[in-house]
Amino acid sequence: MDLSRIFRNNQEWIAEKLKTDADFFKNLSQGQNPNVLYIGCSDSRVTAEELMGTQPGEVFVHRNIANMVPNTDLSVMSVITYAVTHLKVNHVVVCGHYYCNGVKLAMASADMGVLNPWLRNIRDVFRLHKAELDAIVDEEAKYKRLVELNVQEQCVNIIKTSDVQKAYKDREFTVHGWVFDIHTGELIDLKIDFDKILNEIMEIYRII
Repeated sequence: MDLSRIFRNNQEWIAEKLKTDADFFKNLSQGQNPNVLYIGCSDSRVTAEELMGTQPGEVFVHRNIANMVPNTDLSVMSVITYAVTHLKVNHVVVCGHYYCNGVKLAMASADMGVLNPWLRNIRDVFRLHKAELDAIVDEEAKYKRLVELNVQEQCVNIIKTSDVQKAYKDREFTVHGWVFDIHTGELIDLKIDFDKILNEIMEIYRII
């Protein structure tokens, strides 16, 4: 990619925004008030704002390899705390995508060097759901199901945090698990039943 093109695109974007709203950047500089925290994958094909059709200021975004929420990752934990406790978002979305390279790497029996600790979190998801995944004969279907289960487990990790548990008590608050289908461009709500999933284990993780 010619990096100079990025700066040309930026100038065109500025002109387009000002054509629609002369005060666009003045208003933008006055602060943000997003209602959604979006945790997605860093994959260059999956751009959060574009696939949701949102404008600057509407969504707080965090992205990493395979949309993970490990409790040892201070980056994602800090983002959750800031968005939920300080920005007061009412929705947290974990959005995975089919044909995620991070999930694919985790399915391989191979040494990935510095990526090993990160991928181990996805391999733990496989271990938790091994019976279901092993029953899927078709490898592509198994791959896609692991993408969905990974989203589910990262949502559960979010619900384990104190900030989110406080938010559930204080206001109307929801955690969502979505998947983006790269083949069709469709966003899919997995409609995860967290009450059912957490019924037997929440007594261990409830801290508020």
